[in-house]
Amino acid sequence: MTVTAKKIRIGEVLVEEGIVTEDTLTEVLAEQKRTGKRLGEMLVDQGLVTVEEILCALGKRLGVRHCILRKGLADPSLLGIIGEEEARHLRAIPMFKVHDTMTVAMAEPQSLPSVDRLRQLTGCTIRAILATEANILEHIDRFTSAETDMDALIAAISSGDVEVLEEEDEDSSMTDLSDISGDSPVVNLINMILLKAIREGASDIHIEPDKVSTRMRYRLDGVLRDLPAPPAGMHPSIVSRIKVIGRMDIAEKRLPQEGRVRIGADGREVDLRVSSMPTLLGEKLVMRILDKGNLKTQLNDLGFRKETLEAFLRILHQPYGLVLVTGPTGSGKTTTLYSALQLIRSPELNILTVEDPVEYQLDLINQIQVQDAIGMTFARALRSILRQDPDVIMVGEIRDEETARVAIQASLTGHLVLATLHTNDAPGAVSRLVDMGVEPYLLSSAINGVLAQRLARTVCKHCKVSYVPDDVFLEEAGLANFKGQTFIRGEGCSKCHKSGYKGRVGIYEVMEASTSIRRLVHKGVSPHEIRDRWTEEGGLTLRQEGLLLAKDGKTTLEEILNVTHSNGEECEDTPE
Repeated sequence: MTVTAKKIRIGEVLVEEGIVTEDTLTEVLAEQKRTGKRLGEMLVDQGLVTVEEILCALGKRLGVRHCILRKGLADPSLLGIIGEEEARHLRAIPMFKVHDTMTVAMAEPQSLPSVDRLRQLTGCTIRAILATEANILEHIDRFTSAETDMDALIAAISSGDVEVLEEEDEDSSMTDLSDISGDSPVVNLINMILLKAIREGASDIHIEPDKVSTRMRYRLDGVLRDLPAPPAGMHPSIVSRIKVIGRMDIAEKRLPQEGRVRIGADGREVDLRVSSMPTLLGEKLVMRILDKGNLKTQLNDLGFRKETLEAFLRILHQPYGLVLVTGPTGSGKTTTLYSALQLIRSPELNILTVEDPVEYQLDLINQIQVQDAIGMTFARALRSILRQDPDVIMVGEIRDEETARVAIQASLTGHLVLATLHTNDAPGAVSRLVDMGVEPYLLSSAINGVLAQRLARTVCKHCKVSYVPDDVFLEEAGLANFKGQTFIRGEGCSKCHKSGYKGRVGIYEVMEASTSIRRLVHKGVSPHEIRDRWTEEGGLTLRQEGLLLAKDGKTTLEEILNVTHSNGEECEDTPE
């Protein structure tokens, strides 16, 4: 015989307890028929009752205790005993366990089948506590995402270790830091945060002061996600520890500083670039994670479409000239240049780079670090490089007229020069150099081509589903020709932190310097005229390249619309 849960009517219970009147209940029920919302939610939204009053009344009727879940009331490690899927199905979450009795928050504590199922899964006597379904699901999401409790984080990565491979020698300024050295809680905390970020493939860790504690976040696939907050009062010790290993002055808290450290984590070496910035509430730190294990040095691995890669290789394999890679900060320009250098490097070529900073060390390539403080600027380093008999030169970034002129002269005197520039698109790189003071006739002779790029999040393979976009959405986005077509998107799961995305792929537009393009550059025309001529010759813009990736199921339409702009172009005729 199947035992079913006794149906409890919230409205009747609230009326019997004198919390709401019958007239009020009748009015809300009539409105519920029109809206379809849940009665309890409507009563709370309208301010007629509180969640606590509803729980108290229902708990009294059912003869069970009630609670509102908050941080610290439930043990995240217990969720793994019953599993996320079962927890959502049963609308229940374990709170704590004492001997053979487990206390569980349930939306329906009166459901005997649910209690029996929990008993089978846990092997414990179940003590049911009433909680709201929304409250329970909220904590399930929290425990299965990056917002785990600090205790759960410790348990999850306790098997790992972080070793500082390059650390500043102790001196008099560090003698008072005994509380943050050795096996102190601060050292363990920093090690845990670093391990979690490295294991999940994060690019940055943000540590920022709050009014009462410290906020920690890491950037995963271009999006910042919260990390567990450390106990209040630890911010100064956390900052000091990171500044010590980053070879920074812990006594200087008024000025920005930069540091670098190499650590060993999970059997591999990882470089960290540390930046400190004084704020109103204290020092904010950002650690850039440079993990060679995540570095893709093959152009085929970066997401190029076949035709786009062939165009870039034609530019790259010319014996001399200027090759520009453009895009905003964090769009992967340096990775693209490193991959290009890996492709063309050989013992027969003398390849030198000027970078600020040198992010990864490459074999068979001479890398030079810019140091503005001692006058080692991009321009000065470039002038010296020209006396080193180079074949290929990479410039980390063209920032000013002097650097631009030296790079142009080098490309005109028999050298292949690769450089990055901050512009929105490929045609914009031409006007940017002209604005810096480079004469158009020199630029037209030097430039081989421009690659502009963005990074788009890829669809999570664990929760991807097919769907047909809404016609209204397509029309508003200027994609009316895509009506009725099937695309891919992620529903969100524990593997992708409920985002629907996991990993990133590059979007590239490549503008080769054809004869007609060189003529326009020589004339000093606007970027719009250059773009029009380039697209007439068959060039595809970032938006069009991105739409092809979406049609191939690598990313979503929404992501492409977020990371690219249309330039006023019509996207209906995007080539297949």
